[in-house]
Amino acid sequence: MTDDGSKIVPLAEVYAFVVRCMGVVGINEDDAGALADLLVSADYRGHYSHGLNRLYIYIQDVKSGTTASNAKPEIVKETIATALVDGNNVLGPIVGRFCIDLAIKKAKDAGIGWVSARNSNHFGIAGWYGLRAVDSGMIGMAFTNASPLLVPTRATKAVFGTNPICVAAPAKDGDSFVLDMATTVVAYGKVEMAHRKGEMIPPGWGMDASGKETQDPGECQCLFPLGGTERTSGYKGYGLSMMVELFCGILSGSHYGSNNRIWKDAQEKADLGQCYVAIDPAAFEPGFADRLSDLMNMCRTLEPAEGETEVLVAGDPERQHMAKCDKQGGILYHPNVIKYAVRHQPNCPQLNHYLTFIFMWNHVLHQAGVILKT
Repeated sequence: MTDDGSKIVPLAEVYAFVVRCMGVVGINEDDAGALADLLVSADYRGHYSHGLNRLYIYIQDVKSGTTASNAKPEIVKETIATALVDGNNVLGPIVGRFCIDLAIKKAKDAGIGWVSARNSNHFGIAGWYGLRAVDSGMIGMAFTNASPLLVPTRATKAVFGTNPICVAAPAKDGDSFVLDMATTVVAYGKVEMAHRKGEMIPPGWGMDASGKETQDPGECQCLFPLGGTERTSGYKGYGLSMMVELFCGILSGSHYGSNNRIWKDAQEKADLGQCYVAIDPAAFEPGFADRLSDLMNMCRTLEPAEGETEVLVAGDPERQHMAKCDKQGGILYHPNVIKYAVRHQPNCPQLNHYLTFIFMWNHVLHQAGVILKT
C-alpha cells in the first residue's frame, strides 16, 4: 500500500474478480473470461479509464436487460474477405473477439479480412483487438462508434462518440506498433477518473452543459475533438471521428451519430456499430517486420528535446507500464477506484468474502472468516 492508500493487486486476482462478478449476473465463464482479459489488459497497459473502472457498466447493462447474457454473434452476410456480423446485443468484447478472429481467418485466406458489426455494445480498449491480430502475425485495426460526446467544429451539440482508432502491427523480436487513440482530445473515462480522484481536468478537454469550456470533471458533459478548437485544427479530429462512424454505424446499419443512446443510459440497448480489420503483411512485399522495426528505431534513437529523456513510438508507454506492473507484482489502483469497484459489484453476498481479500486487503478478517459487508 502506498502513502495515499493505493493498492497493488495481482493481475490474476483482478481477472478472477471480474469473472465472478459477471458470473453472478448470468454471463458464462468463457465470455466472462474474455471480458476479464480485456479489462485486466487495459489496466495492465496503463489505460485505467477502460479497465476495472468500466466493470460496473457491463454489470449494469446485463442486470438491466439492455445487454443480452446468453446470445452469440452471428454472420449475416459474407464474402471471402468481408463479413457483416450481428452481435445479437451481447457484451461488446464478445462481439469484438468473434469479429477480429473472423477477420484474421479471412486475412489468412485472402490477405485481408474486413468485418463490420452491428447490434454490439461497449467494447473496451480498441488495442485489445489489434493485438489479437498482431499475435497472429497480422496488422490489426479496430474501430467503434459510441454515445454522443464529441461536439463537431463550429457546433454546440455532441453528435459523435469518442470513436477510437486502433492500428497495431508486428515488428521484429516481439516488438510492435500499437496506436490506440480516441478521436476526441481524450477518452471520457479519463474525465471520470479525474472526478473519482478529486482532480481537475486540463484546459481544452471538455465543455459543460452550456457549451463553455470547463476544468471541473463533474461539470464536463462534452468533449472537444482531437486538436481542440478550429484554430488548433480540431476539425481534423472531427473528420476522423466521422470516418470511424462511416466504417462503423453507416457500413453496418447500426445506430450512428446522435442516434446512439446517451452515455450510461441503461434504459435502451446500445446497438453500436464496429469495424475490425486484419491484414496479412505476407501478401505484400517481404520484410515488413524488419522495415517496421527500422522505422520505429529511427524515431526512438532521435536526440530528445530539452527536458525530455527519450523519444517513444505508439505502444512504448504501455510496454513501460506493463514492465512496472511486473516489477511491483501487480496493478497499482487508486483507493477511490477500488472503492468504486466494490460499491458497484453485483448484490451478491457470496462475493463479499472475495472482495474483502482482493480489494480491502484485510487479511486478518480473511483468515478469521469474517465477512465484510460492502
